[in-house]
Amino acid sequence: MSGIVLSASVRQNLLSLQSTAQLLATTQNNLSTGKKVNSALDNPTNFFTAQGLDNRASDISNLLDGIGNGVQVLQSANTGITSLQKLVDSAKSIANQVLQSAVGYSTKSNVTSTALTGGTATSLIAASSTAVTGSAVLNDNTSTAVAITGSTLLSGTAGTASNDLATAITTADTLVVNGTTFTFVAGSTSSGTNIGVSDTVTHLLSTIQSATGVTSSITAGAITLTPPAAGLTLSGTSLAKLGLSAVGDGLSGQTLTIGATGGGTATSITFGLGTGQVNSLNDLNAKLSANNLQASVDTTGKITISTTNDAASATIGTIGGTAAAASQSFNGLTAAAPTADPTAQSQRSSLVAQYNNVLAQINTTAADASFNGVNLLNGDTLKLTFNENGKSTLSITGVTFNTGGLGLSTLTSGTDFLDNSSANKVIGVLNSASSTLRNEASTLGSNLSVVQIRQDFNKNLINVLQTGSSNLTLADTNEEAANSQALSTRQSIAVSALSLANQSQASVLQLLR
Repeated sequence: MSGIVLSASVRQNLLSLQSTAQLLATTQNNLSTGKKVNSALDNPTNFFTAQGLDNRASDISNLLDGIGNGVQVLQSANTGITSLQKLVDSAKSIANQVLQSAVGYSTKSNVTSTALTGGTATSLIAASSTAVTGSAVLNDNTSTAVAITGSTLLSGTAGTASNDLATAITTADTLVVNGTTFTFVAGSTSSGTNIGVSDTVTHLLSTIQSATGVTSSITAGAITLTPPAAGLTLSGTSLAKLGLSAVGDGLSGQTLTIGATGGGTATSITFGLGTGQVNSLNDLNAKLSANNLQASVDTTGKITISTTNDAASATIGTIGGTAAAASQSFNGLTAAAPTADPTAQSQRSSLVAQYNNVLAQINTTAADASFNGVNLLNGDTLKLTFNENGKSTLSITGVTFNTGGLGLSTLTSGTDFLDNSSANKVIGVLNSASSTLRNEASTLGSNLSVVQIRQDFNKNLINVLQTGSSNLTLADTNEEAANSQALSTRQSIAVSALSLANQSQASVLQLLR
């Protein structure tokens, strides 16, 4: 080919044709592939940058399947919790049926006091609501005995010139007014409810008024006591020495204790009209309620204390206190165990079996709430990776939501659901389990929201990466089509120009001919 000699014009036109053909080939390649950068030779910077973006988009895309599975695991756990909540509600309904069924005992544990003279529902100790006037009391002046006055001493030295009670009050005597005990001490020094035996009648009466609200007066040696709105009770060994007699039943000022019954709080009661003391049936029941007990009083004044329906299976605790001492109203009382009602207990046993069946379903439901081998309700842990280098992760620790994990246990026929108290105890445990389920549902919902947000983020990020890669490598088809048309035109012109350049040589050939 080196022996061929082309003119400068022909060679120039040939170079132009070759260049145009090369550009045309490149343009046609861009049109066919849709890319302006097909290899590192086209544009190394754009090629390798786009390749890095595509690789990252591919890596993140591969993570989307795992994230999608994680979403399903969370939704499976949430579905399980919804079903467990329904089962817990079903168990609670069974326990509530116990509360609505007949009491499981034909006779509950009870004790009955002896008849309380004048005792009624409004005043168990038969307090007087009207003024009480005692008999006239004389002093011990052996020469001429006269009626006592306020200045008369409670005790003194007998003699013609003395002014003290005919029968002296001693430190062994007692006086109880409206449940408040006044203690007699030696000497004439009085303090609070401690009264000196050498002090005056006036001081004793004024102390009674300060402590109980009972007002008094002395007329012709007779002491009159006027009760406050609550009434008046009097007892003690000093009454006769003051010309007074007992008012109200002997329960006034006495105590009654009852041991803890059916899981209740032991009861301690003081009968009387003072603050915190018991006089009416309502007062008594208010004190007994914390110990699962209730009281009633009949027309003879007998007080009967029995267990409530909540503790119908329990036996009343030990009876004690001064009201249970010898010759007192509650002396020698020991409660017998309740008598079971076979029909009612059979029904309750049936409810126990139904309850246990529901608990068995809770265990199987919790075990079945898995997806792709991961069960967040059976203690499994779900770990999700959100980015290509594994530094962005989320670990979701599962829980154990079988009956043990929820704090539930199977019941025993003949032991559980015997009374309302046992049913309420089960309901309390079920309420706690329900609260636990709700809290975990909230936690799962929060985690699911996070996972779905990251899932959407990754999808959008993949789109951003792929768009960025395309911006670096994709060709503008409109531009490439225009280039192709321009190059085709240029090629045609170049061919014509080459033809013209060759015509000069053809003219020389014509001369040679």
